Amino acid sequence: MSSQNIYILGIESSCDDTAASVIHNGRILSNVVASQKIHEEYGGVVPELASRAHQQNIIPVVHQAIKKAGISKNQLSAVAFTKGPGLMGSLLVGTSFAKSLSYGLKIPLIDVNHMQGHILAHFIDEDGFDKPPFPFLAMTISGGHTQIVRVDDYFDMKVIGETIDDAVGEAYDKSGKILGLGYPAGPEIDKRAQLGNPKEFKFTKPKVDGLNFSFSGLKTAILYFVQRETKANPNFVEEHLNDICASIQYTIIGILIDKLKLATKQTGIKHIAIGGGVSANSGIRKALKDGEQKFGWTTYIPKFEFTTDNAAMIAIVGYLKFLEGDFADQDVSASARLKI
Repeated sequence: MSSQNIYILGIESSCDDTAASVIHNGRILSNVVASQKIHEEYGGVVPELASRAHQQNIIPVVHQAIKKAGISKNQLSAVAFTKGPGLMGSLLVGTSFAKSLSYGLKIPLIDVNHMQGHILAHFIDEDGFDKPPFPFLAMTISGGHTQIVRVDDYFDMKVIGETIDDAVGEAYDKSGKILGLGYPAGPEIDKRAQLGNPKEFKFTKPKVDGLNFSFSGLKTAILYFVQRETKANPNFVEEHLNDICASIQYTIIGILIDKLKLATKQTGIKHIAIGGGVSANSGIRKALKDGEQKFGWTTYIPKFEFTTDNAAMIAIVGYLKFLEGDFADQDVSASARLKI
């Protein structure tokens, strides 16, 4: 097969989004995501409901991705899927479907690490977006993950810092819950933060050695702060919501930027790439861009649709692995706690 005509189908089902994407020689032809609204009423993802919804969504989503790409399934060169990390029930749906499809079409199967997907999404050929040069530092920030990864090559990565408790997305959601905001709370806090004063209320940053993060102490501090203030004034949250959101966001961004500054100092690497759902946050994007002026960084922020869980990032990893002939056997299994 000529390297000019590689079509990879990517399948992502690690949490509550069922996604499929077709990539042709590094360019995305389709990127389809079916989100599950059912979890909003529970204030978080319910694993059992998530896997059931994946079972309903996966065939229509894959069908749509192939149709939108303008190809037939017989033109596919390989099927790539998320092996982990993620929710076991959700991962199993994508894994079994990918295995069956690759077996039926007699084409290679490629297993993909979800976290590598977030990092390598930067290598999708997209007009107007530069690809980071090796080595670079990747910060993956999402509902389940907060990591700083040193990336020396496509598949030569090392986690040099990570959260020891809550992920940054959890910190947003739990803070939102304390303030009575809906789920997911991140986008709402981000929106309100832009209308408030970030220095109105001070929350102390947790002291964690090295490049690791901690967010659970911040969540507790916010809870005690809100309890204390509402005791004195029952309408406190209502009257100061924008300022509280701005102060929370300012603190979270401060924690992330402090660790990045330390990481660039320790490694001497000034190319910074971010990925994961929380990288859609406007405050974080702005702080990273400001870092270019302040600290001499070069920052890489992927296209918005490639930041949250999506299958385009799985397809690009599949494409890079295909070029290396790195395929999986039919006995490959999903893994909820997969390391980079």
